[in-house]
Amino acid sequence: MKLFYFEKLEVWQKSRKLTTEMYRMTASFPSEEKFGMTSQIRRASISIVANIAEGISRPTEKDKARFIALAFGSAMEVISLLVIAHDLEWIGEEVYVRLRADLEEISNMLNSLYNKFGKN
Repeated sequence: MKLFYFEKLEVWQKSRKLTTEMYRMTASFPSEEKFGMTSQIRRASISIVANIAEGISRPTEKDKARFIALAFGSAMEVISLLVIAHDLEWIGEEVYVRLRADLEEISNMLNSLYNKFGKN
């Protein structure tokens, strides 16, 4: 099977792994949050990988930069939602610290990618 270019990017691979972890983590959220926090954190994490894939596939550098910026915004949204989930004690300290570190790494990688495309 052929891999598309975006699938080879480390930032996409890390974001894909993060999305899987978000789905697993939110499975333990209160059932009344199914259409609230659970749905929001899942959609925001999916948005990261989807925008990377779509952006990298765009023909112009300006388009690429725009979609990478959207992915970055979604990463910030996930961080914000993680903070709230931690505040509500839905996730423990160890999980929070690990996922937050993963998101910080992903956001730094997205920022670098944005700078690569956004300067042209």
